[in-house]
Amino acid sequence: MFKKVLVANRGEIALRVIRACKELGIQTVAIHSEADAAGLHVLAADEKVCVGPAEAALSYRNIPNVLSAAEITGADAIHPGYGFLSENAHFAEVCESIGIKFIGPTSENIAMMGDKAKAREVVAGRGLPVTPGSQGELRNEEDAVQAAQKIGFPVIIKATAGGGGRGMRVVNKAEDLGRAFQAAQAEAKSTFGNEGVYLERYFLEPRHIEVQVLADHRGHVIHLGERDCSIQRRHQKLVEETPSPAINDKLRREIGRVAVEAVKAVHYRNAGTVEFLLDKEKDFFFMEVNTRIQVEHPITEMVTGVDLIKEQIRLAAGHSLSIRQQDVALNGHSIECRINAEDPEKFTPSPGRITKYNAPGGFGVRVDSAMETGATVVPHYDSMIAKLITHGRDRQEAIARMRRALDEFVIEGIKTTIPLHRRIFEDPDFQKGHVSTAFLDRFLAK
Repeated sequence: MFKKVLVANRGEIALRVIRACKELGIQTVAIHSEADAAGLHVLAADEKVCVGPAEAALSYRNIPNVLSAAEITGADAIHPGYGFLSENAHFAEVCESIGIKFIGPTSENIAMMGDKAKAREVVAGRGLPVTPGSQGELRNEEDAVQAAQKIGFPVIIKATAGGGGRGMRVVNKAEDLGRAFQAAQAEAKSTFGNEGVYLERYFLEPRHIEVQVLADHRGHVIHLGERDCSIQRRHQKLVEETPSPAINDKLRREIGRVAVEAVKAVHYRNAGTVEFLLDKEKDFFFMEVNTRIQVEHPITEMVTGVDLIKEQIRLAAGHSLSIRQQDVALNGHSIECRINAEDPEKFTPSPGRITKYNAPGGFGVRVDSAMETGATVVPHYDSMIAKLITHGRDRQEAIARMRRALDEFVIEGIKTTIPLHRRIFEDPDFQKGHVSTAFLDRFLAK
């Protein structure tokens, strides 16, 4: 097992990793920017190193500074959390080359799955269902037109190195394709440093379903059920739940089997998430693999009892999977709300000092956050400041607990999305499980 882990992240996920390391008897190093010097993750770690100014590119994404912090503190492993360097194949490769263990998949895994178009080709080559789309990356607008004519409108243009909804454009008719192609390329280049894009059929009102997988170095792979992440705004998730109200046991076994086969195709290691679209006819299609721990991993932990961060660490240390597929059982229902520091009406950022912070509690309630009264939400990073998670014997109890917990949650001094979440959980369609990726647009239009 590792002796010391450097956590190359901030906020709630950094604190989550530090807590898991403490339970495993592992020393921790927190890196931080100048803006995060007083962060809770910094106070919780055994050691701390400032890696640069507030801008992420000069601190949390600064590979030489992060690696220098690991070397001067004697860390033998780095956990990247999510975001920042978590899906940077070059960073993982450098870690491997200098003898520091990257707690995640191999650099080859990240490079292969990070190219979304290439990942589709690999999975399709195994005979698994993929979303109809272009054959690899589009070279120019002419390629895009030909692919769209073959697939049929509407289509969606996606960045091959994309994620988080960036570098995406939905196109409903041929005359709009050229402009959308150029816009997607430009956004992809500015966001990811790679202008490559590909094209897929755009499904109207599908569900976004993802499957959590774990894989060890001996080639053993298991899945831990699915998460329904359909409630999104501009491809950014707001509410996630497991199990999905749209999936029965038979479909769960099949989508789990496909997820396992997809990652076996690239000899995947560690934790990952296989993402699918589920249409109204209950047909599902592979989209991509996220080669990191997900923001919404707690709901899987709540229904399976598996600590995914500890599993990541054990797997990276060369241990075999601690559980078998037949040991995985889904107990009850869990829901997560992402609480963002945003104006819930305008969806604009709301940084500032938190003058009062009272987190909810009680049976079946979990809050993952690094906020407290007096903390400052800085404008330099993602606006998510807390994850509110509930667990119940069934979906109805999990919803009831979430409504109660949202009412208890007090954050003053800044605006948050808590009022929006309260309204979502009062919506009859949501309560019945009648949601899709178009749910929030309809809901806000009301």
